[in-house]
Amino acid sequence: MLLIPVEVKGKENLHKRTSYVFVPNHQGAFDIFLIYGFIGRNFKWMMKKSLRKLPFVGKACQSAGHIFVDRSGPKKVLETILQAKESLKDGVSLVVFPEGARTFTGHMGYFKKGAFQLADDLQLAVVPVTIDGSFEILPRTGKWIHRHKMTLTIHKPIAPQGKGSRNIKETLEEAYSAVESALPEKYKGMIYNADQD
Repeated sequence: MLLIPVEVKGKENLHKRTSYVFVPNHQGAFDIFLIYGFIGRNFKWMMKKSLRKLPFVGKACQSAGHIFVDRSGPKKVLETILQAKESLKDGVSLVVFPEGARTFTGHMGYFKKGAFQLADDLQLAVVPVTIDGSFEILPRTGKWIHRHKMTLTIHKPIAPQGKGSRNIKETLEEAYSAVESALPEKYKGMIYNADQD
């Protein structure tokens, strides 16, 4: 990956042939390459429906069986859940950026609850993942790539503790804290990102 040094921590936290919902922070464009190259799992992306319209990318993602989220109504949301349930078998996992947008500052925005709702519906463990270094390589408003070490920290899975709104809220909060804990001090603390709305 452009001779960028990469460190991976926490792979020992994952069990073989187990499906998870991975929830990484979204620092920059290189996050996707880091996850593809180093998470070491067979997985599907969950992405917003609008990405389906991108030339080439949308068709390629659809062909690969990635999941597009349609929030236009309860029926469409149910279809998304059923598609995910069908895909997540035999150790196939799901990766969702719960912020839904890349950071402008290096700090995390808030986590949307969709990934946690899905994990609750399917009773899958959530795995918080911290990406650090991607923002330094190419900030969202940057034009030049800088060489910088990237670190991928895979935290311990958070198993569902029951089912319903309380489990969703507690899992989301625990995942957010875990992801933030592995960021450098200068990037700790949430900063509102208007792109998330």
